Amino acid sequence: MGTSVTISDRSIITDESAVNTVALQSHIQGKRYQNPVPTSTAITNMATLMWRYLTYKGKRSPLTPMGPFHISPAALQPVASEELQLTWLGHSSYLLELDGKRLIIDPVFADRASPFPFLGPRRFFAAPVQPSELPSIDVVVLSHDHYDHLDRHMMRFLNHRVKQFVCPKGVEKHLLRWGIPAAHIAVLDWTETFRISDTLTLTATPARHFSGRWFDRNETLWSSYVLKGRDKKVFIGGDSGYFDGFAEIGTTYGPFDLTILEIGAYDVHWPDIHMGPEKATQAHQALKGKVMLPVHWGTFNLAFHDWNEPGEKIVQLAEERHITLWMPAPGERGGLPEESRISYWWRAYK
Repeated sequence: MGTSVTISDRSIITDESAVNTVALQSHIQGKRYQNPVPTSTAITNMATLMWRYLTYKGKRSPLTPMGPFHISPAALQPVASEELQLTWLGHSSYLLELDGKRLIIDPVFADRASPFPFLGPRRFFAAPVQPSELPSIDVVVLSHDHYDHLDRHMMRFLNHRVKQFVCPKGVEKHLLRWGIPAAHIAVLDWTETFRISDTLTLTATPARHFSGRWFDRNETLWSSYVLKGRDKKVFIGGDSGYFDGFAEIGTTYGPFDLTILEIGAYDVHWPDIHMGPEKATQAHQALKGKVMLPVHWGTFNLAFHDWNEPGEKIVQLAEERHITLWMPAPGERGGLPEESRISYWWRAYK
């Protein structure tokens, strides 16, 4: 049934029916990957970028110090919950517990989203838990290789604590270079599924974005994921911009009990590769989601909008569109809410 990929000692299955349903076509040309739909990944020219940087009058960063935030003690229990539990760690990093397994998604604890420790977007607040304090983790899940999603130092740290990493095609080259054994890496193409346990699977699904570290571009794949448990389904959006494929994913794999979608770092000059609040609500509805949890905001200064604008906008849009919204504070652990649960943590800061 399907095909086996051998870099990991666990089997990976290609869902042939999903290949026919989710529009894939050829998403690799030569050595480079491409999006499922035509996509502009050109952010803007440097002159325009610098002018906006120098003239922007808003608050791209908070004016008052943030935190410290502290992780909920329940998130540090040695045994993962059977019920769906999530702990947001800031930006696109979070712990996700389901069916007795604990996953960590795109764990970035670095002070800067940059190859340099002294240059680049700096965190507004420290991670709410030290790496050494993290509980036992069963699987590290990576969506792509941008610096705000793939933290080299965290990968090296987790290498000594975690025996399973899951990543899109090509991203394994970074992990191997950083010392993670090939037998511990499951590499997924779109529609391939990794079996975590008898009841829990992780399927890579198409996303609209791009990839690259330093000067390479699109030599590794970017993905969203479907996490399917015993009785819960979660859509992990990664860094995807909006595209019609969300509706196809919703039809093929949904409906979803929870969608986790990015809402920050949007701009009119790069409308295809990030969604922002407006398109994120459209994606949630296309995916047939019940509860939406916004990520990729409130942590790094990555765009020309006020740092708290994504949070305020998503609250307004969710109310207008009758979307059940889940917005925990950094470090806060919780289970799937029946109605909107919004901490408004960002309103304590200017």
